[in-house]
Amino acid sequence: MRGATHAKWVACAAAVALVATACGGGSDSGGGGGDGGATLSSSWGDPQNPLEPANTNEVQGGKVLSMIFRGLKRYNPETAAAEDWLAEKIDTTDSQNFTITVKDGWTFSNGEKVTAKSFVDAWNYGAGLKNNQKNAYFFEYIDGYTKTHPDDGSAPSAGTLSGLKIVDEMTFTVKLKQKFSSFPDTLGYAAFAPLPQTFFTDHAGWLKKPVGNGPYAIDSYTKGSQMVLKKWDGYPGEDKAQNGGVTLKVYTDNNTAYTDLIAGNLDLVDDVPAAQLKNVENDLGDRYLNTPAGIIQTLAFPFYDPDWNKSGSDKVRTGLSRAIDRDQITKTIFQDTRTPATDWTSPVLGEEGGFKEGFCGDACDYDPEEAKKLIEEGGGLPGGQVKITYNADTGSHKQWVDAVCNSINNALDNEKACVGNPVGTFADFRSQIGDQKMTGPFRAGWQMDYPLIQNFLQPLYYTNASSNDGKWSNEDFDSLVDKANAETDIAEAVKTFQQAEEVVRDNMAAIPLWYQNGSAGYAERLSDVRLNPFSVPVYEEIKVG
Repeated sequence: MRGATHAKWVACAAAVALVATACGGGSDSGGGGGDGGATLSSSWGDPQNPLEPANTNEVQGGKVLSMIFRGLKRYNPETAAAEDWLAEKIDTTDSQNFTITVKDGWTFSNGEKVTAKSFVDAWNYGAGLKNNQKNAYFFEYIDGYTKTHPDDGSAPSAGTLSGLKIVDEMTFTVKLKQKFSSFPDTLGYAAFAPLPQTFFTDHAGWLKKPVGNGPYAIDSYTKGSQMVLKKWDGYPGEDKAQNGGVTLKVYTDNNTAYTDLIAGNLDLVDDVPAAQLKNVENDLGDRYLNTPAGIIQTLAFPFYDPDWNKSGSDKVRTGLSRAIDRDQITKTIFQDTRTPATDWTSPVLGEEGGFKEGFCGDACDYDPEEAKKLIEEGGGLPGGQVKITYNADTGSHKQWVDAVCNSINNALDNEKACVGNPVGTFADFRSQIGDQKMTGPFRAGWQMDYPLIQNFLQPLYYTNASSNDGKWSNEDFDSLVDKANAETDIAEAVKTFQQAEEVVRDNMAAIPLWYQNGSAGYAERLSDVRLNPFSVPVYEEIKVG
């Protein structure tokens, strides 16, 4: 889900006007260990929403939040394990009531101390219906959520979560509405980040220039052009930035970003376009990264449209799934940087974490004859044609959507059965989804927020969940998710989540397409470049020069 062509001198001139920024192709230091004050440039796309932690649920905004915020937990950049970060300790005796002690010595980049209040105020804001935060659902398990965020949209009867209590400056308690044994492991997600008081006292000013507590601080942002982040020298964490900052440059075509990288006008591309995969190893050699990531690409459906939520429509969706030749597409379009999906999670979870090879069964196997039969039995394609909607600005989506449609058309012996429906920008695409304007299947890739099977299921398919863009709803699924979350035994919780996944499968709530590797290419002057399990560059580790 990863913007404008710049001549090298133009890019440098713009950077100098904002901050002393190094441009790709040059060298700020001859030292092999890198120059801690040198900066780098990286491809990016404008985020959909302002960078409030509880209001960002897409990759581009998430990249920035991962640079400017640190929470109670941090996910290990190699293993994705949830590790204590600002949490001194998180204690519980019953998996429902938690006492959280915040480490002393942390501040925001404006000098304000990070305290228990920094978290409690942030979480209360995120949960409040009046604040219209897209990630409000992540606070749903905290006691009192329904009073601050009524499900029916009625006026809240409380302004704060009754389940949050400040004990002292560095300690607060959390009471959940039910047992949730994995709750501590969710606290590395950006929605749970602390916020400074300036967020509340000068909200408009904060939105123009967000202030966080991570290794970088935002210096400037010009929508449609670039965001400049500087290393924060006062950052107290162990993961201090090894460079002087990062300039995130907006590209509306990642092929242009790749061309700029090869030409020396850009240092890092964190999503190598499909059209370049045949050449990338020759172009970049060992400066090309292709690593497993917790990402799955799916096709979602607008269940608010009666055509996709009527009797037999599950057969139509399953028929479409069986008309897609995943093996051929991942080989020819993606050069094996994708793996055909056989469930709705990700192999990075492992079997113990809930991944089960072949879980989808024959519903994900290419079979033209069965595809025709199922679609006919289900009443045929709504309107005689499906239009797959996608954003055209990033991610090589046109290539694979065209390939999926060609596969469907060939399987159904109908060259007009499927067509792509491009939307110019990611922000517009997301806005149309949020306004429930989809009339057919649409691109719905998911990058995990945290490494739990729960995260691949609940946010996407639970009734009215934060990222349930198609508005699918199933009581059996919801009940099983609730049961799984209440399990104190992790193995039993995983088994119950798999039962919930069976409901997704049997209803084909979304069509799983393929698991995605993280890909990146970088300039010779960079070193120590890697992608974390979320397919995001570990910017703070990168050395320049």
